[in-house]
Formats: sequence, C-alpha cells, structure tokens
Amino acid sequence: MEEFLNKIIPNVMTKLPDFYRSIEETLIMLLWSGVIALILGLLLGIILSVTKKGGILENKVVFQILDKTINFLRSIPFIILLFALIPLTRMIVGTAIGVKGAIIPLVFGTVPFYSRQIETALAELNPGLIEAAASMGSGKIEIIFRVYLRECIGGIVRGTTITAISLIGLTAMAGAVGAGGIGDFAIRFGYQRNQIDVTYVSVIILVLLVNLIQIIGNIIVKKNSH
Repeated sequence: MEEFLNKIIPNVMTKLPDFYRSIEETLIMLLWSGVIALILGLLLGIILSVTKKGGILENKVVFQILDKTINFLRSIPFIILLFALIPLTRMIVGTAIGVKGAIIPLVFGTVPFYSRQIETALAELNPGLIEAAASMGSGKIEIIFRVYLRECIGGIVRGTTITAISLIGLTAMAGAVGAGGIGDFAIRFGYQRNQIDVTYVSVIILVLLVNLIQIIGNIIVKKNSH
C-alpha cells in the first residue's frame, strides 16, 4: 500500500508530518472558532428574531443597530477582513499568524452569516405556537427556549451545518495569510512548488470534512423532524 501511495502521491508521502499537522491545525481552527461563532451567532440570531417588528421583545432601535452591523460585516470579503483585523487580533491573542491568529477573523467572518441562518430558521415558527405559549402564562425567556429553540431545531441544525461547511472554506482561505491548516499546506507545497498531488490530496481532505459534517447534520435533522 505504501509503495502504491509513493507512486501516486509522492510529494505528500515525503511531507507526512506537515500533512498531519495541517489537518490537526484545521480541526483546531474549526473547533475553537466554530464553538465561539455558533454561541455568538445563536445569541444574535435570537435577538434579531425577538426584537424585530412583531417580535415578542420588539425593539426597533436594537434591531436596526444589530441588523445594520451584521449587514456591514457580511459585506466585507473574508480575505480583506483577515488583514483589517490584524491589529485587533494581535491585541487579543498576541499574534496575527498561525492558528491562534486565525481564530478572531474566523469568528468575525462566521458570526454574521450564522446569525442570519438562525434568524431565518426562527422565522419559520408558526406564530400560533407563540400565542398558545403566552396564553398559558409562559414568560418571554421561557417562550424563547421552549418554543423558538425547541420547535425550530431542524432549521437551526440545517443552518449550523451550512455555517460549519462555510467555515471549512474560510479556514482554507486563512491559509493564504499564514494561518496554517490544510489551506496553508496546499498553498505552500501544492501551489508555490507546483506539486499537484499535494493540491489534490488537500482538496480530497476538505471534501471529506464537508461530507462528514453534512452527513452528521442530516442525521440530526432527520431524528428531530416531526
């Protein structure tokens, strides 16, 4: 088997420690930035949903400020955001390169997108369920947790899956500025040294990651479908 791999992907086989490290770095970036972004995005998505016109906590000022801020951040291409956030990243984590330096830009690039996914998922909720919960004496916070989040779990999981897949693409892009990971591995060896097998193997790994996340998401949605 090893002899066969040496024939079809010789450059990858000579760089196995770098290859394994790049996969580990990508997973670390996905885990840390993903967890932070999903928590913040879920919170902002909920706030958008409940403060909009007709929401249970309608607040035009809060909604407009949050809505415009999210639209502004979403309009900035991620590659530009990477460079624009260098001072902030250095101030928070002490460096703007490597895996640590990628976390802040990845969070900023993911949170606005995910918050919109959550807003869309919660917008599918039947208003009658909210009215029924309110008529039974449920408070605002209780309605958010017992109605919004529980009844929209399928849409939330779908949005989370889409966001996680998008985040994989962002981690690869972050490799262009020395963030490490599979993107950095593909650029340094596959592109700059014209080692095509490195590029192909990097693509295959990313495709496998995307499909794994999609499968997990589909399973969760199926189990929570009414």
